[in-house]
This record gives sequence, C-alpha cells and structure tokens, in this order.
Amino acid sequence: MPYNSISQLPDSVRKHVPKQGQDIYKEAFNSAWDEYASAKDRRGDASREEVAHQVAWSAVKKQYSKGDDGDWHRK
Repeated sequence: MPYNSISQLPDSVRKHVPKQGQDIYKEAFNSAWDEYASAKDRRGDASREEVAHQVAWSAVKKQYSKGDDGDWHRK
C-alpha cells in the first residue's frame, strides 16, 4: 500500500512530523515497499508493510529527532 500523498500517511506521522519529514517518510516507505516485496528479501517474519514503516522511520530519524513535546524537530 504505497502512499500517493502525505495526506494518506498515518496520523503518527502527519500530526507530529514536519512536512519535509513527511515527504522523506513517504518516499522511503514507497521505496522500501518496492524493494522488500519478496519475503526472501526481508529478515525474520516481518511483513512487507512493517519493513517499509521501519525503513521510513529510519530515514526520518537521520534528519529529525523527537522532542519532549512529542513532535519531531530538525536536528
């Protein structure tokens, strides 16, 4: 289920990550969705969707950190 726009992202992303971070999340998720389509390309029992979300959060964490307010801020 790749995302066509940031408006489709989970609430946890849309409500707490700045717009640029949301773009990063969407692009990373969609890329991972394609890259890990086959179960043999994934580690363990993680689903395609779980892996794509993990990759997307990892991409966001490279440029943002979670603040005490619960929102993500540019490093």
